Amino acid sequence: MTAVLDSPSAPAPTPAALGAQVGTGRRARVRRRRLVVAMLVVLLVGVVLLTLCVGEKVYSPATVLRVLLGEQVPGASFNVGTLRAPRALTGLLVGLGFGIGGVVFQTMLRNPLASPDIIGISAGASAAAVVAITMFDVAGNVLSVIAVVSGIGVAALIYALSWRRGVHGARLVLIGIAVGAMLDSVISYAMTRAGVYDANEALRWLTGSLNSAFWPGVPPLAIAMVCLVPVLLVLARRLSALQLGDDAAAGLGVHPDRSRLALLVVAVAIVSVATAAAGPIAFVAFLSGPIAHRLVRGTGSLLVPSALVGALLVLVADFVGQHLLGTRFPVGVVTGVLGAPYLLWLLARTNSSGGSL
Repeated sequence: MTAVLDSPSAPAPTPAALGAQVGTGRRARVRRRRLVVAMLVVLLVGVVLLTLCVGEKVYSPATVLRVLLGEQVPGASFNVGTLRAPRALTGLLVGLGFGIGGVVFQTMLRNPLASPDIIGISAGASAAAVVAITMFDVAGNVLSVIAVVSGIGVAALIYALSWRRGVHGARLVLIGIAVGAMLDSVISYAMTRAGVYDANEALRWLTGSLNSAFWPGVPPLAIAMVCLVPVLLVLARRLSALQLGDDAAAGLGVHPDRSRLALLVVAVAIVSVATAAAGPIAFVAFLSGPIAHRLVRGTGSLLVPSALVGALLVLVADFVGQHLLGTRFPVGVVTGVLGAPYLLWLLARTNSSGGSL
């Protein structure tokens, strides 16, 4: 007879060992997140410095620093202090706004298409701005206020039309796309009725551009971001709970509908302010969250990484459009070239897998 001996099985891990493994994994994710955020901050500082140094005339970082410290440097004080600095700061703040606002929508509604520039919110601000420019000759801060109020109003309309014992992500996306299409027709009608000068001004605004970024527009934008972004960061815990679904969020003590509404209001306000400052820069809100997610590769809030990625996208795209393509292009043209292939890839991947968006 041949005895068959079973190989000894590995001992089951103890609760202490399991806890140690979980803690090790959590610490690794936290380290990676901190490293990614630090790298993004360093890259952002480098791109801002590059934007300030390079133009029709190139200045050294030392000269740029002297200008930023208030020293009068012939030529550099105007080129860096008056032209490049407000453009860079506006691009930074606008990118932060689009990045953090876009990821709130995508995370909360658990849909990669739930981005303000896809579901019609940016189109709401754009339609109001174009009508104000072409039909009422409005400009300056009044135009910005109109764009912000219109963006918030359109978001409220989409939310109300999507409500059916709660808001479902897919339904909100579809209704938002339909509302955006109607608003695009309003934009087209206003453009056909406009004079040449007004049409050119409206087209420049619609494309998404930092060409009108000067110091008078920076303080209102900065104040709005300083007031709104911290509120969104405070609401980050509710956003993380909503990722788990409404039932799980309620079990964690988070009221789903009230939390979703609060997040939507703040995110829409941030995106509308950014749109009013630089126009609807295409796909920045759409791309920032997915890029940040791939960089972080873990659970947890993506608000800060997405904001930094959004700022980098705007500043890098503006630098490329201004200096590397042979002719000058608005930043929205460059981001549109980047974002459109990703949208097509996302739709193709979803269709081939038979899943839902």
